[in-house]
Amino acid sequence: MHAAHLTLTALVALLHLYFMVLEMFLWTRPAGRRAFGLTAEFAQSTKALAANQGLYNGFLAAGLLWGVAQGDAGAGFRVFFLGCVVAAGVFGAITVHRKILFVQGLPAALALGLSLASR
Repeated sequence: MHAAHLTLTALVALLHLYFMVLEMFLWTRPAGRRAFGLTAEFAQSTKALAANQGLYNGFLAAGLLWGVAQGDAGAGFRVFFLGCVVAAGVFGAITVHRKILFVQGLPAALALGLSLASR
């Protein structure tokens, strides 16, 4: 189970790195607009907000990867950052789109559950 929760946590981190790239660098490009269903005009007018949001996703990924890299000593980091991702997923589902709960919140909740179970 130890390897499973580390692997799933690393996958959640990679997912957030992907979100960071989409939001910071591809938001106004076809791939970014397609991923989020945006018009070119809306993407351009919200570019700075998306970059800010992308930076936060990068911080989440960094914290998760730091926790994974620390092995057993990083359990607290992993639990904290996975909890942050779950909270962000729930908030996003309530305020933006329910799909966020499944794309962001569910993988983090599974990793968090495995992390807590392996302690």
